[in-house]
Amino acid sequence: MEKKFETNAIRTQLERTKHLEHSVPIYMTSSFVFEDAEDMRASFAEEKERNIYSRYSNPNSSEFIEKVCQMEGAENGFAFASGMAAVFSTLAALLDSGDHVLSARNIFGSTHSLFTNFFPKWNIDHTYFKIDDLGAIEGLITPKTKIIYAESPTNPGVDILDLEALGKIAKKHNLILVIDNCFASPYLQQPIKFGADLVIHSGTKLMDGQGRVLAGITVGSKELIEKVYRFSRITGPALSPFNAWVLSKSLETLAVRVDRHCENALKLAEFLEANDKVNWVKYPFLKSHPKYEIAKKQMKAGGCVIAFEVKGGLEAGQKFFNSIKLLSLSANLGDARSIITHPASTTHSKLSVDERAETGITDGMVRVSVGLEHIDDIIADISQALQ
Repeated sequence: MEKKFETNAIRTQLERTKHLEHSVPIYMTSSFVFEDAEDMRASFAEEKERNIYSRYSNPNSSEFIEKVCQMEGAENGFAFASGMAAVFSTLAALLDSGDHVLSARNIFGSTHSLFTNFFPKWNIDHTYFKIDDLGAIEGLITPKTKIIYAESPTNPGVDILDLEALGKIAKKHNLILVIDNCFASPYLQQPIKFGADLVIHSGTKLMDGQGRVLAGITVGSKELIEKVYRFSRITGPALSPFNAWVLSKSLETLAVRVDRHCENALKLAEFLEANDKVNWVKYPFLKSHPKYEIAKKQMKAGGCVIAFEVKGGLEAGQKFFNSIKLLSLSANLGDARSIITHPASTTHSKLSVDERAETGITDGMVRVSVGLEHIDDIIADISQALQ
């Protein structure tokens, strides 16, 4: 019987031990033992599929990976110690000196730093394309281009890219399409359906959902994940067994949590759009969003993140942040607790003023990760801070 998303998230578990536990135990072990010399030899020769060392694989990580693969429609995956470990290791595993990455301009600040500060040391080049001009992408492809990389929705501007259009371009030119699906979660969006070869998540965000652990994961085709695994097995960015266990349990409630996140976020976005102290609001499921129809096509709902700009410039923005009482001033997102962030001075502060302007990050932009509190209390806090 083909089971639904929510059922798979709850019922996908490791085989029970002799103790017949109902909840999967934590396998807090660095290594695993062998039955005899031949078993050990065959295991290291990879003639057997089994756990050897938790840097390579661990039962808890395997369960977490299996769940995300089912959710995303992927063949295999690898779990990492953080979202950025997933981004770096995935790209580093696939790129060689002289290769070229074609990336959306609107990406997370740390990913931008990876492209601009570190990859050039290994002679890996990049070109950015504008998210509102996908028609120009093919003109930017070179003989050395290997990967197209993008986020959708983007961080922090909550812009939407047409994943199907990107998938067609990648397939036409035999390129690898890598999509950061962190803002949507696999519950709201499955980029592989639209042509992505690999999907990356920061498990720190909605997958955990309570701000407890750092984690990352990449899932996709067996062929590409094998390369990611080989690189990561040697370089060692593996997810810890405890964090994998936390995440696997958290995925059991992903659907019900994200439903509430989205419900609250849409109500807050509608409130902000009607508020005369706000210049503009961006939320994928607001009809005023420039890519509303595309968002509706590829997402189940709009997610938990809203971007908006307070009227009055930097001074008004500072007053707004200093007046917040309930929401948390933090740089995380996807938490049960609502979080408010000033991207220009935090997550994207390493970008120059011009670089921020190119991606639509103004000094007055506010990013809200809408949590699971009662929506009336969330709105009340933001309302009083806008006075």
